[in-house]
This record gives sequence, structure tokens and C-alpha cells, in this order.
Amino acid sequence: MKLLPAGGAALAGCLLLLAGCGPFSSDRNKDRPVAARAFPRADRPVAPIVSTRWSSEEARDRVNEAEDIMNRAGIRPGMTVADIGAGEGYYTVRLAKRVGDRGRVLAEDIMPEVIEALSRRITREDWRNVSVRLGAPEDPKLPENSFDRILMVHMYHEIAEPYAFLWNLSPALKRDGELIVVDANRPTGQHGTPPRLLACELAAMGFRLEELIPKPTAGGYFARFRRIAARPAPGAIVPCTLRS
Repeated sequence: MKLLPAGGAALAGCLLLLAGCGPFSSDRNKDRPVAARAFPRADRPVAPIVSTRWSSEEARDRVNEAEDIMNRAGIRPGMTVADIGAGEGYYTVRLAKRVGDRGRVLAEDIMPEVIEALSRRITREDWRNVSVRLGAPEDPKLPENSFDRILMVHMYHEIAEPYAFLWNLSPALKRDGELIVVDANRPTGQHGTPPRLLACELAAMGFRLEELIPKPTAGGYFARFRRIAARPAPGAIVPCTLRS
């Protein structure tokens, strides 16, 4: 995989993926959450959630995964960070240690049983700078203008409503905040996200790809995005698709 340049070149490549989509009929939308129906449907498979664990914490620490990703993301003491799709809390607790007593971590997941288990872990391990939140498939339910970094690690391919989800997520970033995505470079139906598709979907929501680098120790690649434009009206979003 090559390092993609920041700015216009990355966005220009994304434009090759854009495909217009006509109005959605009510019949086609009836299987979707009501709150997502104003947004275009993703023109790609969505991977099912099969596990809350990508790999064991011990195995991930042996290759220094979290430290490497946090260093690359610029996570520093005092920051406020959201861990989206937190699962069992591998990144949550390591982020909490990194940001320290002056920082905050919000761990979000859409599965009530996962949030309950993570809450027990946070209490048991006494992470006082961590809070947990139950989100929805179309809305992570984050407070506005609150986060220096938002991390989505090995979960983007499981987002069934990416345009609604990103539209609702966008206001949660601070002005200079960044969105960090770690995923595998394979089709979404195979529990990964092709980098060009990821960049296109984020560009459609006003984000610019700043950095894309391979991270085999994290199971794929690291992508860093910055918001450069206001989010579009839901009906004005042009969905992306991969062309052969």
C-alpha cells in the first residue's frame, strides 16, 4: 500500500468513486431505522458483528498495537477522546492511561450487553476518567464540540448506515479534532474497508484524508481525517461505490 498524499490528490481519487443515486422508495427504506431514512443507503455490503474482540489483548500488546496507533494519532495527556465500537475496552483503558487524570475517554458501542460488561470493567479497574455510552447504528450519540480525537478501530465495516452515522458524528469533533480509522484492506463484506471507499465516504461528509499508512501490526492500515467542510444536507449527499 502506498502513502496517500494529503489534500486535493486524495480527494481527486475519491471522485472516481462517486455515483449518483435516485430517490429511495418507502418500500426500500422500510428495513432501515427511521432516523436514517433521509440519508442515502450505503452501496456496499455491511459486515455482521460477529465478535467484540478483534484479537486478544495480550497478542495485541506483544506487537505494541495500541501504543503505536495512539502515537500516530497524537494522543496526549489532557485530551478528550471517543472510542467508537469500544467492545471489551482494549483501546478504552489504554487511552484512559494515556490521557491521564486531566483527560477524558468516552467509550461507545451499540450493543447493550457490551456496554454493561465494559461498565463493569471500568468500575472494577477504577478508570475514573472514562464514561460509557450506548449508541445507535445510525448515531453514536456524542456530545457536540467535545473531542480532540475520535477513534474507530476495526469497526467501520460494521456501520450499516455510514452517511447517517458520520453526519451525526461530525459535530462531536472540536475545530482542530481528527477522526482516526483503523481497518483491514479488504471488502466490507469480509470485515474490512478498501481505503479508497473509506476516503470517498468520508469526503462525501466533508472530511479530508490527511494520512494513510499500512499498519500490519494493527491488522491493516491507519487513516487520519480532518473535517474541512460543513456536513451536507442529508438529501444532498452523493453516495460512493467501488467500480471494478
